[in-house]
Amino acid sequence: MTTSLEVLQAAVNSGKTTLQEAILEAIVEARQTCEVDGDNSAGCAVAWDIVEELQAEKAHQKQSKQRKTALESYCDTHPEAIECLIYDV
Repeated sequence: MTTSLEVLQAAVNSGKTTLQEAILEAIVEARQTCEVDGDNSAGCAVAWDIVEELQAEKAHQKQSKQRKTALESYCDTHPEAIECLIYDV
């Protein structure tokens, strides 16, 4: 297998490709690897592990981009409001 998880992640981080594109490329490569090496080969398992890791990263990024609550949005525009004050005790 010519592409590793590190190479795909580096491509995504450099902005050359999106995470979704990297997932699609990894799926194509995993299918090719399994076709050449066999479905029960170590290379096939590694290729699909890479796909799984990329999909998990995409899910993690989606989860971290949660919407702000109405109070958080209000406090962003009105940080001096009483409701938005934070006290260290």
